[in-house]
Amino acid sequence: MTSLAFSLVTGINHAMARLVDIWDSMGIMEEQRVERMETVKKHIEGLLNDMITEEEALRHRIRANIITFQKQLDTLCLEMSMDPYKMEEGLTVLQIEKNLRLRVEVLTKEKGERLKELHRLQQQDKELCVELCVTPYYIPTGSMPSRTQLQELREHIQTLSEEKKSRAKVFSGLREDIRKLMEEMGHEPETSLEKESVGHDEDIFLLTHENIKALKLLLSQMEVKKESLTNTLAELKERSMCLWNRLDALEQNCSVFQESVQGTLSDQITQWQGEVDRLTDLQKTRLGDVIEKVRQELVTFWDKCNLGREQREPFNAHFCDNNFTEELLALHDAALLKVKNYYDQVKPLLEALQRWEKYWALFQDFEKKANDPNRFSNRGGALLKEAKEKVKVQKMLPKLEEELKKGVEAWEKDQGSAFLVQGRRVMTYISSQWEEYKQQRDKEKSERAAKGEITTPFKTPTKRAHGGINGPTPNKIRKVLGLGIARVQTSYEGRILCFGTGTAD
Repeated sequence: MTSLAFSLVTGINHAMARLVDIWDSMGIMEEQRVERMETVKKHIEGLLNDMITEEEALRHRIRANIITFQKQLDTLCLEMSMDPYKMEEGLTVLQIEKNLRLRVEVLTKEKGERLKELHRLQQQDKELCVELCVTPYYIPTGSMPSRTQLQELREHIQTLSEEKKSRAKVFSGLREDIRKLMEEMGHEPETSLEKESVGHDEDIFLLTHENIKALKLLLSQMEVKKESLTNTLAELKERSMCLWNRLDALEQNCSVFQESVQGTLSDQITQWQGEVDRLTDLQKTRLGDVIEKVRQELVTFWDKCNLGREQREPFNAHFCDNNFTEELLALHDAALLKVKNYYDQVKPLLEALQRWEKYWALFQDFEKKANDPNRFSNRGGALLKEAKEKVKVQKMLPKLEEELKKGVEAWEKDQGSAFLVQGRRVMTYISSQWEEYKQQRDKEKSERAAKGEITTPFKTPTKRAHGGINGPTPNKIRKVLGLGIARVQTSYEGRILCFGTGTAD
């Protein structure tokens, strides 16, 4: 700086020296030289004053800019939810002004980008919220979103986009299921919802929870209607089968008709209904044969249900009526339907009773074999196998009786009526079977006693003194055992243990 000022003074001195030389050569007088030097002085002072004024003005503008930029920067930081800008220490005015100006430009640009992105994101959010019928992400109108708010808005839009895809998939699936059900049933859309459901316009529905519930309800209604039509079709098929059997229809003709039935459920129902009507009309011309077949089927189900005479008696008058009319056929059909329904209700109990009767028959068979002396001639482990099977049967019978008792009690409590087997309570029936078995056993025992067939119990030989045996020799014992091997007979009740040979007591 000092060398520059010295150079400036030296330059002025050289310029003044040249001016003096010029004035000397021109012969300008001293007074005129002074005037001219004053003029030079004024020029130099004027130029410097102008420069000083301009620099003062520049300094003032810079300071004013600093104040303005600082205010703008504070406002931007506040609007954009940023920390206040901290200036570095030791900077000149020009550096401060430059830093503030650049920072304002960066934040102003970022502000514009944020506003632009906010507008774009809010537009997406608005469209998604309208489709999904949800509340948009809230950012106060006219405010500047922070970076956190913009990120939350992006995540909100991402969530809504995924929800839209999920709901669209649900909507598409529901509409496809409804469309298929309508096609299977041959159902023509009636309501506006049904028409919109089967339409091909994918954007006709807003993806709202209410619309999803409406479609689910419609799908449920279609499923109920399909189930109803399916049940109706099954009933018509069963009715047709029954009529074919009653009318002795050719199996080939039945198969041809079944193969000819095609189309939707409604179409199939119409075709099967026509066949039922045709067979019903044909049945009217052959009432006698039809009623006799119904009676045969009725007796079959009575027997399956183990119905006693008292339970069959109320229908006896109609069963023996030979005045074949449509009213009589209707009564037989009603009775058959009633006993079939009863059979379906008690089928588990009947199956349990059949299992008990199966083991009861095995038990009686084992008891008969026990009285057969020839069974001891069967070697090869068959006797041991028979004994194991008998033990198994004896264990199963009380278990099955207990299960049957509990099942019957639960059924009677639920139905409010008694479960009868041949007109008797089931446990009474089982007790009677045991009583009959005991009486038969006592009768056989008495008959054998009358004939003198009861043998004395077998006694175990005792040892003789000094290693001998009192009584028969081992060879003689073998001969005695050859006449009848000692056996153990155990009654079902587990109370009688009889050791003997030959025929049991």
